[in-house]
Amino acid sequence: MVCFDEKSFQLLAHITNSLGLKPGHASRQDCEYKRNGTRNLFVFVEPKAGSRHVLVTHHRTKQDFAFAMRYLVDVIYPEAECIDVVMDNLNIHHYHSLVEFFGKQEADRIMNRLEFHYTPKHASW
Repeated sequence: MVCFDEKSFQLLAHITNSLGLKPGHASRQDCEYKRNGTRNLFVFVEPKAGSRHVLVTHHRTKQDFAFAMRYLVDVIYPEAECIDVVMDNLNIHHYHSLVEFFGKQEADRIMNRLEFHYTPKHASW
């Protein structure tokens, strides 16, 4: 069983150097920063094994989701017969995303190893 979710993350750069360490005081930094865009984090968590995998993408699109599912099947768990994937009901989280980008044959190959379980709508993790 793998829990799957995504999160958008801001890439920030510091504009000034930190004010070095002094005995008995923590390092201090200015609050100004430069924004360097965003990235999407796809996170695969296997609670029973205590493991997680993070896949970083530029966007969170149907295509990115499709590639994430293929990554789950072919790279993270290549020997698993069936992977139960628990995820929310985001509009890109479905079989049709795989068909749209890989074609039916490849989508079916991936889906033969996956079983999707959706959290209830309007529910929080």
